[in-house]
Amino acid sequence: MGTSAIIEPRPQEIAISMDIIFLNALQVQAVIGIFDWERRIKQTVSIDLEMATDIRKAADSDHIDDTLDYKAVSKRIASYVEESEFQLVETLAERIAEILMQEFHVPWVKVKLTKPGAIRGARDVGVLIERGSKH
Repeated sequence: MGTSAIIEPRPQEIAISMDIIFLNALQVQAVIGIFDWERRIKQTVSIDLEMATDIRKAADSDHIDDTLDYKAVSKRIASYVEESEFQLVETLAERIAEILMQEFHVPWVKVKLTKPGAIRGARDVGVLIERGSKH
């Protein structure tokens, strides 16, 4: 008879689910586009954001300092977009995601950026990107 090793159960990893703070239809005027006429005007872009965060501390304290301040987020993103002059919505969406992850310490973000009326017959066109991890 051999000796049998006692196998201890591994501690379960605690799954931390992230909550989502969202901001929809932030309308900002920006220079965006590849055509010469688009480089001379400002067009409306519409931005939807979903940002992962843990809201439990804020829920306990009921204080703005313990959560992701969506007013601060909207002001920062609107200011950045207004000053930008990218050709592609893809580039602008990527930069927005970078700002949210770096400056607001958001571990995961979904950015939907659209140009209303950019294509005749379509309400809007744009991109939808996700960056980071919810876990």
